[in-house]
Amino acid sequence: MMCSNRNGQLPASDMTAQSGRAQRLLCALAPRLGLALGATLLILSATSAKSAAAADLIPLTPAEQDRFGIQLASPQPAETTLTRRYPARVAVPNPQLRVVAARKAGVVETLLVAEGERVTAGQMLALLQSPDLVSAQSDYLESLTRLALAESEVARDRMLQREGVIAERRLLESQARRDELATMVEQRRQVLALAGMSAADLDTLARSRTLTTSLPVRAPIAGVVLEQMVSTGESLTAATPLYRIADLKPLWIEVHVPVDQVAGLAPDGQALLPTLGIEGRIITIGRLVHSQDQGVLVRAEVADGAEQLRPGQFIEVQLAASSAAGGRWRVPAVAVVRQAGEAMLFVAREGGFEPVPVRLVAEEEGETVVTGPLQASDQVVVKGVVELKAAWLGARPEVDVAPEPDAKPDLQQGADR
Repeated sequence: MMCSNRNGQLPASDMTAQSGRAQRLLCALAPRLGLALGATLLILSATSAKSAAAADLIPLTPAEQDRFGIQLASPQPAETTLTRRYPARVAVPNPQLRVVAARKAGVVETLLVAEGERVTAGQMLALLQSPDLVSAQSDYLESLTRLALAESEVARDRMLQREGVIAERRLLESQARRDELATMVEQRRQVLALAGMSAADLDTLARSRTLTTSLPVRAPIAGVVLEQMVSTGESLTAATPLYRIADLKPLWIEVHVPVDQVAGLAPDGQALLPTLGIEGRIITIGRLVHSQDQGVLVRAEVADGAEQLRPGQFIEVQLAASSAAGGRWRVPAVAVVRQAGEAMLFVAREGGFEPVPVRLVAEEEGETVVTGPLQASDQVVVKGVVELKAAWLGARPEVDVAPEPDAKPDLQQGADR
């Protein structure tokens, strides 16, 4: 079919049926617009028709599908999505951390363990020389002696009172003095226990009545020495810290999540450390927004795999957030096709494949969460995607048919959850 005017003729043999109406309109306008402008409009019309045709079904025979190596998979409903990777810090749970301090003033005589060593509960960590310890032991032994004398007086008065020699009042007074001294003995024994002497050490002191200036420092829990804070020969005051000891299983992962991204996070949600392949669970979501970064503290606990982590270590973490009901699907990341800044999937239809536009919600490890017009019964192309894209675009050499990994649209994760 030809369209002519007095300036010449415009070929229209390549126009499709979809552009027929536009062609007739342009033929009518060509005498007024001129040959050059009319030709330009006809070319744009043909290009538009070709683009519309490209969005139609991509017909492939079974043999062509085998040649392309096409494989299919069903999209999975996505009840939760993983957030982007946040920087996090490994911390020791508060109940599992101890600071070992000097109970009395003294001088460090010996340090028996060092940073990084594993210790057991009750193990001796250091030995101090403490002159103050001598005075406390002397007071304890004195109170033991006075208590023994009071016990003898009570026994004697009890016998005399039974024989009627003394009044009952005198027996009661001697018993009160004994009870008072027993309380003093217990008090001074506790002072020595707080200073670091064990029950066995106190029994030995009571039996041998030998004073010592050596004060042992023992581990309160089993764990690992995280830090040594003093050196041999150093003079210490009471309460000076010597070591930090921690039980390193489980460990905490602490992350500041932007306040507008907290929605959807909940206790017992998954926390993934993608670089190590370790999983934990969310145990705390803070209420305070930190002024430095407008973040909310989210704390996760890691038990299995905690031996791969170290306190103070910085690491990346992804948190599981609940999704809005319906409309979200998890597909393999290789199934997503990017073209002209848009994302789409190739969905199997009768006689071929249809490119279905989708919107990215979250990109996870090897998977992508999308929203779009999908059904659970759909089959999505997960292998042979590049070949199918080339067929869809007509395999034109000037078109790049490879995936576009760098073109990542804004996922808007916080607004979607």
